[in-house]
Amino acid sequence: MALKDELDIVIPTIRNLDFLEMWRPFFEPYHLIIVQDGDPSKVIKVPAGFDYELYNRNDINRILGPKASCISFKDSACRCFGFMVSKKKYIYTIDDDCFVAKDPSGKQINALEQHIKNLLSPSTPYFFNTLYDPYRDGADFVRGYPFSLREGVPTAISHGLWLNIPDYDAPTQLVKPSERNTRHVDAVLTIPKGTLFPMCGMNLGFNRELIGPAMYFGLMGDGQPIGRYDDMWAGWCSKVICDHLGYGVKTGLPYIWHSKASNPFVNLKKEYKGIFWQEEIIPFFQQVVLPKEATTVESCYLELAVQVRDRLSSIDPYFTSLADAMLTWIDAWGELNGKGKPTLENGFLMLALKTK
Repeated sequence: MALKDELDIVIPTIRNLDFLEMWRPFFEPYHLIIVQDGDPSKVIKVPAGFDYELYNRNDINRILGPKASCISFKDSACRCFGFMVSKKKYIYTIDDDCFVAKDPSGKQINALEQHIKNLLSPSTPYFFNTLYDPYRDGADFVRGYPFSLREGVPTAISHGLWLNIPDYDAPTQLVKPSERNTRHVDAVLTIPKGTLFPMCGMNLGFNRELIGPAMYFGLMGDGQPIGRYDDMWAGWCSKVICDHLGYGVKTGLPYIWHSKASNPFVNLKKEYKGIFWQEEIIPFFQQVVLPKEATTVESCYLELAVQVRDRLSSIDPYFTSLADAMLTWIDAWGELNGKGKPTLENGFLMLALKTK
């Protein structure tokens, strides 16, 4: 089984994980990290035979202490706690309303296997290949593709898609309540350098060693003025950092079957500020420049936090709180993963690693 000892599956949930039965042939060999949201006194049932550890809010508070303030409550953004406590090189995260999809031939899709293929093969962010991923079987670099770029770069993120219920925002849900995605496109693409994308966290793989500290899903849910932008925020931050450090991001295969449409009116209450704010947030990320001295994900992320505070706080005080939470997140990540505290050095934020 590929990467059996190098990959954790992270699942945020508020309910019993019966959905794992369908995934048993594909997930059972792997270790699961379950992050229980909501009432910590509720008992979450996990089907027998799975190797897992489960954390609820009491556990998060116990492990992180005051720094637990950076982990969202009553929102699937809590999944990023699982990213922090994992000790594996790779992470696959999936929502509990996602089931095994079938390809056009009727064969069940092993989504995890495809994510692993994506992550273990290079990306091509500097020059677009018109046959898409040149490293897949049956494909290659087309005529005119520079030989100097054919080695590619390490892939940090593999972003999968969904059949049935598409990942739409609330206004689109409201005007297209019956729309379903039935198109299975057999393609994997590298998202070009300098291009942002809307990252969805329900079917997502990444290399934790390359990009893990940037996979912070922000402040969402209980007590916050915004929701359903947790994965978007992580996607914008991580893509900017991948571009800066020379890593790649792939999107396309694999597909999962997204079974349940969330309530568009509830979603609109969560999203409506974000729908306005994103018109200013996205230009910020399109224009942000990280200093060449920032050579680690941590130092890039800390610099990004400073720029968020300086340039986005005028939109709403929320962004001041979010910038503070970004700093807290990196501090907590460092403590749990054997790294030091953030310090200011040479005019910009760096991470001081512990020296033995």
